[in-house]
Amino acid sequence: MLCQQQNKDTNMGFLKKMARSADLANGMADRRDLDLAERILRNPDTAGVELSRMIMRCAGCSDQDGCEKLQACSSHLDAAPDYCRNKTLFDVPG
Repeated sequence: MLCQQQNKDTNMGFLKKMARSADLANGMADRRDLDLAERILRNPDTAGVELSRMIMRCAGCSDQDGCEKLQACSSHLDAAPDYCRNKTLFDVPG
């Protein structure tokens, strides 16, 4: 029973991390005036994979707390921060 609870806790931790990463990636896109929904509609065959990769890169970030604070204090950013693992995506227009 203990092993099952540990697996459940690990899975919930992973899901929370992915949800937070998706929120941060979406928030950064918003602050860079990028319309992710439009990009998905433009390339529906590849957009799901690209979005998943973006979220996974965000999940691997070593400064999600800093990103969260930056986004909380900024409604617009001229560029993604240098530490952003999605910087090349966020700093390229549409």
